[in-house]
Amino acid sequence: MNKVLKAMGKLLFKLVIAALVFFVVTFTVYMFNLDMKATSLLAPFLEKWYDKLPRKQYI
Repeated sequence: MNKVLKAMGKLLFKLVIAALVFFVVTFTVYMFNLDMKATSLLAPFLEKWYDKLPRKQYI
């Protein structure tokens, strides 16, 4: 029984650490607006790719 509690304690500790790391990373992305900065860097490449797609224009 003691081994089971130790294993559960280790698992809980790892889950708490993982949740804390996830929170810190997402909070940093939010505070520095990194998602929109990455989008603005990718926009020219995505627009170039999108403009090359063939289109069917029906009026």
